[in-house]
Amino acid sequence: MRYAIILAPEASEHYHRLRARIRAMVRDALETHLRFEPTKSSRSRIKRLRGMRRPEYRLRVEEVRVYYDVTEDTVEVLAIIEKSEARAWLEERGERT
Repeated sequence: MRYAIILAPEASEHYHRLRARIRAMVRDALETHLRFEPTKSSRSRIKRLRGMRRPEYRLRVEEVRVYYDVTEDTVEVLAIIEKSEARAWLEERGERT
């Protein structure tokens, strides 16, 4: 099944602020990992977040973290941020269960 990937306005801003090389890596990772199997957890790339209602998943791309939710046929990217900012973003914007 092919999922539609939608960037939230905040994620789009984050994406465009990335350096070109990192932006290309993130774009490739979104296509490779989220287009067809966004919920397939792996040891190093995709992780389902415990204790979180939103965002549900995290994709690791080098030093960047992509936080997203999955519905029936859509992947909604909520944030694309540097690893150093991830904890603060989750505390501020994440919804705990």
